[in-house]
Amino acid sequence: TSPPFTGGCLCGSVRFTIDAPLGVASYCHCTRCQRRTGTAASAQARVAPGSFHIVEGADTVRVYRPPTGFEKAFCGACGSHLFSRKPDDETVMSVRLGAFDHDPGVRPSYRQYVDYAAAWEPIPDDGLERFGEARPPS
Repeated sequence: TSPPFTGGCLCGSVRFTIDAPLGVASYCHCTRCQRRTGTAASAQARVAPGSFHIVEGADTVRVYRPPTGFEKAFCGACGSHLFSRKPDDETVMSVRLGAFDHDPGVRPSYRQYVDYAAAWEPIPDDGLERFGEARPPS
């Protein structure tokens, strides 16, 4: 799968394109992701700086800025989770795999914050590298 990639929210108010290959994909098991998604983990892929473009509904995007960590962007109309980005460098971002229109062609290669994994859904024995906290920078 190669660019451009397209995606958006559940109600169609927000649409985006990505015009560069996607980076590494991962699962995050932190409690913040659990509460944000209502699931045991969040799946996302890194995006090359400058390659992500909101093409429709920018005024509908809302952002939650926690005291630490990446800010979380979602559709203000339907609540769909779209992406997260580093508050002091918005070019560092990840897009939720479920927000893509089609298979983005990347698969998660690691799991982070597994020390906080939901007790009600054991992490599968899938061979992915695991990190108790955040994955160390490569």
